[in-house]
Amino acid sequence: MCTAATYKTQDFYFGRTLDYEFSYGDEITVTPRKYPFHFRHMGEVVSHYAMIGMAHVAGDYPLYYDAVNEKGLAMAGLNFVGNAVYQEVEEGRENVAQFEFIPWILSKCATVKEARESLNKMNLVGTPFSEQLPSAQLHWIIADENEAITVECMKDGMHIYDNPVGVLTNNPPFEQQMFQLNNYIGLSPKQPENRFSDKLNFNAYSRGMGALGLPGDLSSTSRFVRVAFTKMNSFSGVSEKASISQFFHILGSVDQQRGCCEVADGKFEITLYTSCCNTNKGIYYYTTYENHQISAVDMFGENLNEKELVKYPLIKGEQIHWQN
Repeated sequence: MCTAATYKTQDFYFGRTLDYEFSYGDEITVTPRKYPFHFRHMGEVVSHYAMIGMAHVAGDYPLYYDAVNEKGLAMAGLNFVGNAVYQEVEEGRENVAQFEFIPWILSKCATVKEARESLNKMNLVGTPFSEQLPSAQLHWIIADENEAITVECMKDGMHIYDNPVGVLTNNPPFEQQMFQLNNYIGLSPKQPENRFSDKLNFNAYSRGMGALGLPGDLSSTSRFVRVAFTKMNSFSGVSEKASISQFFHILGSVDQQRGCCEVADGKFEITLYTSCCNTNKGIYYYTTYENHQISAVDMFGENLNEKELVKYPLIKGEQIHWQN
């Protein structure tokens, strides 16, 4: 399915992969400050922080998969099928539908600290967007340059976890994902040493044997471990190009190729897009399955005091730079 990650050099970066067998017609979407959000249970909000992200726009409403606002707060929703259970509408609380969650938080919160305060006041409810688009079963990562949290709404209520690795995939619940990292405590980027037995003579028979034992399959548990290890041991320069290049390499460690993950007869999950947003500068970078060239949209290149959404279709055709 999907993987989200954070990365800090001189600036702070946030992004994700979206893995699925088909696209809903996703677009890079800028929501300016005066776009009127009509929340189902909370009325209309006509002035708010601007944001940019990947969305399926339905009826002129941005159904964001991931986004960052002009203050540098970022958020992404990832599949959490079988575990997500939303709350009932409750009088006296801020009742926010699942599809409104990203706009609700990013429209009003500048930091994770403010997001926590908002979460303490709200109910995350299962009101669908439409009959054709029922509530998706998701959990979320919310991050700024100082911290990250995971939000899961389950049968026993809403859970808010500190996320010290700044990574999120899918099932199982986040606490279990974090616990399983204990199984990989011995992983190292260095050449392996013989700790099996001093009675046996083992040799590191090749260069490049760092991270020996890192899981390589496409399950969400393995992707969580792989991106957490890659991100936590990652090294790059601090320039913009060096940082975004390294970020795409981090998420490239869980890229899904057509044919490797069959979800139905003849249907395969692939990495439809990979995103990397510089949250300090409001620049949304992305690649698609068919286009490995990095494309970008600058939120601050738009007039953010307008009322209309700004949409950019994804560039999907492979871009090849000929040298002769």
